[in-house]
Amino acid sequence: MSRATSSRRENGAPFGAVDWVKGSIVATAILATTACGGAVSATEHPTSGIQLSAPTAVPETASPSAGAVPNPARLDAETVPEPAGAADANAQPAFAIKALELLATLPIKGRAPKTGYDRAEFGQAWADTDRNGCDTRNDILARDLTAKTLKPGTRSCVVLSGALDDPYTARNVAFQRGRSTSSAVQIDHVVALSDAWQKGAQQLSEAQRTAFANDPLNLLAVSGPANQKKGDGDAATWLPSNKAYRCAYVARQISVKAAHKLWVTRAEHDAMSKVLAKCDGTLARTNNNAPATKAAAPPSDSHAGKAAQAPGQQAAGPAVVHVAPAPALTVAPAPAQAAPAATYYANCSAVRAAGAAPIFAGQPGYSAKLDRDGDGVGCE
Repeated sequence: MSRATSSRRENGAPFGAVDWVKGSIVATAILATTACGGAVSATEHPTSGIQLSAPTAVPETASPSAGAVPNPARLDAETVPEPAGAADANAQPAFAIKALELLATLPIKGRAPKTGYDRAEFGQAWADTDRNGCDTRNDILARDLTAKTLKPGTRSCVVLSGALDDPYTARNVAFQRGRSTSSAVQIDHVVALSDAWQKGAQQLSEAQRTAFANDPLNLLAVSGPANQKKGDGDAATWLPSNKAYRCAYVARQISVKAAHKLWVTRAEHDAMSKVLAKCDGTLARTNNNAPATKAAAPPSDSHAGKAAQAPGQQAAGPAVVHVAPAPALTVAPAPAQAAPAATYYANCSAVRAAGAAPIFAGQPGYSAKLDRDGDGVGCE
């Protein structure tokens, strides 16, 4: 380049032909570098919308996957899709699997430090994760209480009063919403949040922990004082005073831990095994339904009356068979037998008095009113 040319550039004079050629060469080099994997960050063309992605690996935490959304508890429940990863952390146990068999699948590890635990790590308290327009606490109160009254104008959401057949103490507890009365009935995390934090929940995403904290399988309306006494204890340190409920309680804890990929300590595992040894047929709790059974199809009318046909033989048309009518037979009617009396239980107190608790779906006397949480096990 001549000194005169350089002087013209500094003074704002237009470029010459040589400059245009050099500019084209530079632009071509930039395009070639980009196409061959140069370190160009992902960006979007302002007019064409074309996405240019760098070939170098991007850490998973640096760029959310397609379809990922923020914590659903912080957004409008009507517009938030299912949080990414939340469903994976809530794979329900198979239908009719025994609790002891499921317990054998849980990892046994030591308790991790409680460092970093905070209730906020499990999302907004009582978030409306199922997006039914009602918070989780009121959902569980409506599920577990009887004789409920609901607050008008809340779309049948807010429970004002009701009665609880407390599974932890086997006592009847009256619920009345109010500043000084609501605590009589509390919603217990069957697997406490702090316990979960120390046994695998630290490794879950925020969306998965929010799903755990609001999973109906892990929630029960119970006596407030009993819940306070339990604290964050596991099966090795606390069991319900109602011994008739201990099998169902431990089975539910096992289901929750299996569903959310949590582990148990050796002491906890042994305590669960000891409880279930007295009721080894207890099923793990699950929201899954029984597999559908397909009824055998009746024979088609088009095949009725056809004569048997040897392999490879072609039918020569319908055969005409003349059959003499059989003589009429007089058959004496069988003596009528009295129909067995149907088993009926008015409530869970009657089930327990008959020694039939817990009562499972399909057993005589089972009805939906005895199974408040709809898991196929009544009067737990």
